[in-house]
Order: sequence, then structure tokens, then C-alpha cells
Amino acid sequence: MAEAKKLVPKRRFKEFQNAEAWEEYELGSVTEYKNGKGHEDRQTKSGKYELVNLNSISIDGGLKRSGKFIDDTTDTLLKNDLVMVLSDVGHGDLLGRVALIPENDRFVLNQRVALLRPNSTVDPQFLFSYINANQKYFKSQGAGMSQLNMSKGNVESFTSFMPQKEEQEKIGKLFNDIDNLITLHQRKLDKIKSLKEAYLFEMFPAEGESKPKRRFKGFTDDWEQCELSRICSMNARIGWQNLRTSEFLDRGDYYLITGTDFKNGRVDFNTCHYVEKYRFDQDQKIQITNGSILITKDGTLGKVAYVEGLDKPATLNAGVFNITTTSKNIDEKYLFQYLKAPFLMNYVDKRATGGTIKHLNKNILVDFPINLPQIKEQQAIGNFFSNLDNLIALHQQKLDKLKNLKKSYLNEMFI
Repeated sequence: MAEAKKLVPKRRFKEFQNAEAWEEYELGSVTEYKNGKGHEDRQTKSGKYELVNLNSISIDGGLKRSGKFIDDTTDTLLKNDLVMVLSDVGHGDLLGRVALIPENDRFVLNQRVALLRPNSTVDPQFLFSYINANQKYFKSQGAGMSQLNMSKGNVESFTSFMPQKEEQEKIGKLFNDIDNLITLHQRKLDKIKSLKEAYLFEMFPAEGESKPKRRFKGFTDDWEQCELSRICSMNARIGWQNLRTSEFLDRGDYYLITGTDFKNGRVDFNTCHYVEKYRFDQDQKIQITNGSILITKDGTLGKVAYVEGLDKPATLNAGVFNITTTSKNIDEKYLFQYLKAPFLMNYVDKRATGGTIKHLNKNILVDFPINLPQIKEQQAIGNFFSNLDNLIALHQQKLDKLKNLKKSYLNEMFI
């Protein structure tokens, strides 16, 4: 144990306000370190013991299934062992990440992953959260060109600050509870997204069909198909109108909407720049109103946003189409959902014969086929998917709030 530093975190549980200061330790003094072994010649797709390899540890410290097994070993991991990534290709975001082993005698360590078995002075959940909150250290230790690697010495010399065991356990439990809540909301979010994806394929006709598999009660008519250019106009900022970066204002009365302002099918006005009035007046065809549908044509192609909650006049930056319906028989929410579904990008990919389309040109969009029911059925479908989107956004907000809360606590409850 190194000499104690009289340090305390910014935030502490009430019962520990007057407790002893946290002490400084090297990771090697509070854990048993062991490198994993190579099992390539004995791996199977099923078996008694699952291998923990580089693919088993996620960016948030979760333990994932590797899908690799061996049948015979005497070197199994124990519940609450920590396993750490020692090698990472790329930016090193996984280097030093740890996961907790959930049960005895089920997992075996593979090479390039290390065992860190906490001794009796350390709460495993506390150490798990502490290490994952200090990833800058491990990323800085990685050596290599195309692949970052860490040694035993790098890991064991990591300096940690810890309170007494009772306080560790309280902190560990708090972060375990937060992680469980995050997992719960993530599962709910994934379930709703999967549900929406299934409905997208069932509530629109398959190729060559005139009716979908699933419909709202009371609708039986065949759907019609027409080209996008027959039901709407498509306009974007033309070359001579392009703005210089010096014209992007941090405040003003006229929004400038860019494709990077799209978030989950909506425009995030908090990230928008502004322009002078004469730039807004320059082209009425790219002036945006509530109900406008926007599609990115450069950068990340085919991102779609539906404009709602617009509180100021707005115009478009380069790289975005303004889609405006030209028929009273088209519901804007329905059209937005149809363009946001995979149908558009599947169509674009088919047109990219012999290469990759880097720009979504107007001559590609004009011929895009749209399946259309009668207006009342369009409205029912548009509202249905809009409600699903709102539910997805609600769960995403809850998830983001929990993640931000955890991030704040990690900064304030550790040294």
C-alpha cells in the first residue's frame, strides 16, 4: 500500500461525510493478475465452458457472448472476477475496459484478455466502475501502430484511490443499480425499435404486391404506386447560393438547417446556426415550415427529418433536399415515414451499380416509387408510426438522462 493521500471525492454518502480519506493503491496490490491463454486449437461452437475473448467486453463494460467454447479445463473464472481487454485495433476505445464475471465455473479466459481478481479489501463492483471511469490512463498506455497493446506492468501500475470497504460497497451498489436501470431502458428501447421495423415491412406492400400483410380495420382497397416526382417537389440550395462559414451565425432570427442537425428523424434546433435575412429571402423554395420533409443528399445520404416545433423562419444549408407535397391526397407524416423506412436507401443502393453513390442526386429521387393507399389510410399509418417514434424518443430521453446521471456521479464520486 502506498502512502495515504488525504483526499475525498466531491460527492459522498451522508454516513461517510466524516469518514477517513481515501487511500492510494496500485492496482497490482489489490488484485491478482493473470494473462489468458490461447485456445484456438480446441475451440468449438458449443461446449461446457465459454471463452472470454476480445469480443466479449463491450464499450460500456458489459459481458457479451463470444460464441466460442472449450470442453475441458481446470482454469475457470469465478463470480466477480474482473476481465480486462489488453489489445485493441483502432482508436483504443476498448483498451482497458473491464467486465464482471456473473457466475462460477462457466467462463474461461482467452489470450489478450487479463484476469483481475480483487482481494478481500476491494469490492468488485466498486473496482469495476472505478476502472471503467478511468479509461484515459489505459488508452495512454497502449503501444503499437495498427494495434494497441498493454502489458502486465501497465495494468498493475495503475493508481487507484479507494475508501474503506463499507463505502466501496455502497458506491458499487449505486452504480450497479444505475447500470441495471440503463440496461432495462435499453432493452425497452430496442424492443420498440424492433417492433417498428417489423411493422414497416408488414404495413407496406411487398415488391410486386398491391396490399400489405397488416392493415387497420376498414381498409381493403388496393394501393397504387407512383413516382415521387408526381406527388412532391424537391429543392435544394443551388451552387451559387452556397454560404461561407463566416456567414454561419451563433444567434439570429433565421435558422440555417444542416444535415448534421437531424436527430432521430427530427431537427434539433439547438444545434442550428443562423443566417442574415437576405440569405433567407434568397430562395423561397428552400424556406422551411412545420410539416416540411428534409432529406440529406451529401455526407450521410438519405437521412430524413420531419419538421415540427419550428418557432422561427428557416432555410436550408447545402446538402439537403426540401420535399414539399404538391397533392392534397398525400399525408405528409405518411410520406415522411415511407421515405424514412429502408425502401428509399434500398432503391438508391440498387442504382449504385458498379460503385458507391456519394451524392443523392435529384434524378435518382424523381423516379423513386411510392406505394400509396387512400388518404385516410395514409393518415392512420402516419399517425401510428408517429406515435411509435414519440415512444422511442421518450425511452431514448430516459436512457440519455440515466447515462448523463451516471457520468456525473462517476466524475463526482471517484477521485
